[in-house]
Amino acid sequence: MLDPDRPPPRVAAPERQRSRGRIHLSVDCADGHDTRIRDIAEAGPARLRLPRRPRGPCEAVLLNTAGGIACGDTFGVTVEVGAGADLVLTTTAAEKIYRSDGPVSRLTTCATLAAGARLAFLPQETILFDQAALERQFSADLAPDARLLAFEAVTFGRTARQEPITRGHLTDIWRIRRGGRLVYADSVRLDGDLSVQLARAAIGGGARAMATLLDVSPEAEGRLEQARAILDDVALDGVAAAASAWNGHLVVRCLGTDPDALRMLAQRLLTAYRGQPLPRVWQA
Repeated sequence: MLDPDRPPPRVAAPERQRSRGRIHLSVDCADGHDTRIRDIAEAGPARLRLPRRPRGPCEAVLLNTAGGIACGDTFGVTVEVGAGADLVLTTTAAEKIYRSDGPVSRLTTCATLAAGARLAFLPQETILFDQAALERQFSADLAPDARLLAFEAVTFGRTARQEPITRGHLTDIWRIRRGGRLVYADSVRLDGDLSVQLARAAIGGGARAMATLLDVSPEAEGRLEQARAILDDVALDGVAAAASAWNGHLVVRCLGTDPDALRMLAQRLLTAYRGQPLPRVWQA
């Protein structure tokens, strides 16, 4: 029997069941031409799909069967691209980051590229809902002659609702090493009322979406004028974009007051810069 003069015992709050998604993909090239799968591992709601393809580069599509990310979910992807192999890694759709009442969700992608390897990392955009909290990290370790082309975009709020981000958090970290030496480091951190912060001229100039394209390859720095010419050709109202090159790599940054226009510009830019169509899931 409980003593009425004593307070009831405290019961610990139940621990939430969160999504823990993991993908590991390893590819190699046995004959110098056709890239093949060497190893795949999947865990949680993270899945990998391999569309039928002709001989040559391998295309892999990341899929989140949970339908989105929220409240402390964690997803990790590790990729190993063997010597001479050619891999295109994308996502089946835009990734949605739902509101959180405190816990931060984490997305990490780590890639290793051996001699002569190629990786095009081309996920579709990440959409932050109001009150979302996300930490995202992309890292890659390249052999001196390997080639990496990486693109990532973020949309702030659901565009159909004209949703502002009254409270949110985004940390986005990129670290690229070539031959074991750090050659590219970029960190972005936004916290609080993101819509108000992005309205400031020194931060976003009213942008509702942003994107980064990074080319790390032996010829990247020499393609600066080509990249700028492509940007002139694909320019759209509502998107500001510029390219720069240094230290053996090339970077294109985009800010868009219109997220749909930014996505369209990104599609045209990637197609022209790569000289080949985007993965089919981008056109769905």
